[in-house]
Amino acid sequence: MNELDERASNLEAGHSPNDSVEPDDRVLVQRCQVGDSSAFNELVIRYRSKAFMMVYGMVQNEQDAWDLAQEGFLKAWKSIHRFKGKSSFYTWLYRIMTNVTIDSLRRKGIRGEAEFDDRIAPARVEPGSRTTPSVVPPPHLKLEQNEIRQRIDEAIAKLSPEHRAVIVMKEIEDLQYSEIAEILDCSLGTVMSRLFYARKKLQILLRDVYENI
Repeated sequence: MNELDERASNLEAGHSPNDSVEPDDRVLVQRCQVGDSSAFNELVIRYRSKAFMMVYGMVQNEQDAWDLAQEGFLKAWKSIHRFKGKSSFYTWLYRIMTNVTIDSLRRKGIRGEAEFDDRIAPARVEPGSRTTPSVVPPPHLKLEQNEIRQRIDEAIAKLSPEHRAVIVMKEIEDLQYSEIAEILDCSLGTVMSRLFYARKKLQILLRDVYENI
């Protein structure tokens, strides 16, 4: 049966061509807000891998990452009635996941080797710029050189929670500056400053690695 015949058969059987289309986040959120837990389960399935990878990038521990992602989803479910739709659901969820992770790192006493003044933005840095060369190798190197990946993870672990967050969002998730600012609820200048200093710190820690790749 070709595609046209299949569509005609579905129509004759009373099926809409859009029956197989998944509901968008907005529709699922609306269902969640009236108590439909199955709708939230769909959102969890849709975003659990992304949430885990983001959290793992900050904590560098698989079990901790799953536990924190689960905690983040639970917080999201409990506060879903407060979601106003001013941002995308994922941005809102990402903010919850980031806050949960930063709070966890702080409870463990992780502050990073150095703290920077967010009010001091690096000069002559445009919002769309890379600020400094990326500290994360290209994907094929990340996959092929486990030792490099381990060194990068160890270096990230020496950053403060706030600086880990911007590195993960920009270098791993490849989010825009404006998206990161919205997630972290801070100014664009603060994002740029944190990213600038985090990259500089990582470049110092990984200088020997980048001299040999």
